[in-house]
Amino acid sequence: MATSTKNTAPLRVGLLGLGTVGQGVLRVLAQNGDEIERRLGRRIVVSHIAMRDPSAKRDCDLSGVTICATAAEVVAADVDVIAELIGGMQPAQNLVLDAIARGKPVITANKALIAEHGNEIFAAAQAKNVFVGFEAAVAGGIPIIKAVREGLSANRIDSLAGIINGTSNYILTQMSRRGIAFAEALAEAQKLGYAEADPTFDVEGIDAAHKLNILASLAFGTPLRFSAVATEGISQVLPQDIQLAQELGYRIKSLGIAKHASANGEDTVELRVHPTLVPVDHLLAKTDGALNAIRVHGNAVGQTVFVGKGAGGDATASAVIADLIDAARWLAAPAQAVPYLGFGSSALKEARALAFAEIESAYYLRLKVADEPGVLRAITSILADLDISVEAILQKEPGENEDATLAIITSQIPESRCNRALEKLSELTFVRAGWSRLRVEHFED
Repeated sequence: MATSTKNTAPLRVGLLGLGTVGQGVLRVLAQNGDEIERRLGRRIVVSHIAMRDPSAKRDCDLSGVTICATAAEVVAADVDVIAELIGGMQPAQNLVLDAIARGKPVITANKALIAEHGNEIFAAAQAKNVFVGFEAAVAGGIPIIKAVREGLSANRIDSLAGIINGTSNYILTQMSRRGIAFAEALAEAQKLGYAEADPTFDVEGIDAAHKLNILASLAFGTPLRFSAVATEGISQVLPQDIQLAQELGYRIKSLGIAKHASANGEDTVELRVHPTLVPVDHLLAKTDGALNAIRVHGNAVGQTVFVGKGAGGDATASAVIADLIDAARWLAAPAQAVPYLGFGSSALKEARALAFAEIESAYYLRLKVADEPGVLRAITSILADLDISVEAILQKEPGENEDATLAIITSQIPESRCNRALEKLSELTFVRAGWSRLRVEHFED
């Protein structure tokens, strides 16, 4: 019988980028190196680093590390694993593909790269039989990739939903707690470092769409397809909507939602990111600040919920180092590697992505209407004609010389029908401009 020699030499890591996460990797390895070595059987050391500004002050120990002039130099160096932490598409994509071509395992925290080019990267890695780890690309310190891909692998996963962007969650939390407007909450998030100077990726749902795309492919065994994610941001959510939602028994959260269904021989998926009314007693509604929370529903386990830090240097570094440990184990026994998306490439199945107009949801509608007799009757009549049931209604009496406000929760209907209702309601002379529509999500246990 063949025997193998256990490799106890340090795992040499080439680090591309030394920003918040890269510094976190060095700090966590310094703090927990003995415990990590006890788990793995060998030490992990960062031996080479490429950084944009070597003279910048950093909160980590760089003694014994070779500082390289370019990231390409690190990829070509005598290292065992490459950790790509520079973000963006280029040069990150070329660097990752170069490392794979050299047969070196790659760890990345780059959700945009995986979401938009993961199919190409995984195909290249499979052709070279190379490990690719991307736990840090979704939800920071929450081990959601491993949980969906491995821990829940005995389940048919029907749906997942989550708060997967801490910036949006922080903004909505502040709007809810203090009654402030979006612009003020955003400015505060930027001051505290939760939001970038250009917050578009966060507040318009693009960052969450990248992460949802990855999670959905892991959950449903479908190829990555970022363009299929329907996305709406939170910039149009008003303090008034947050207050009315609370009076109706809901909190407004920006959720990424993915659902899988099979009917009449066709597989379909819903992939959507948008502000959502969530019942106040659900854990997602209670997840505040910059925290992330992800609910996964499997047909065997039912509902499971994962909560934790979605970003931050040390939290995300925890996920990077977990992947480094997996990479070391892969180097020792590559035949035992888990498929990148949890399904072998030949087992991935295409599924038609539903457009927003096809998706069914309950809706929150806020209308500003004239304070006159017959208004409520006319509105409910239009909804009834379109077979839309009213699950709840809240009427706010106007002040002097003001219009009244109606907040309505509908039954679950296709978005196309909701759009027709809003068209008809907008034609009524007593309905003012400036209505609001948000989706409502209820979750089975």
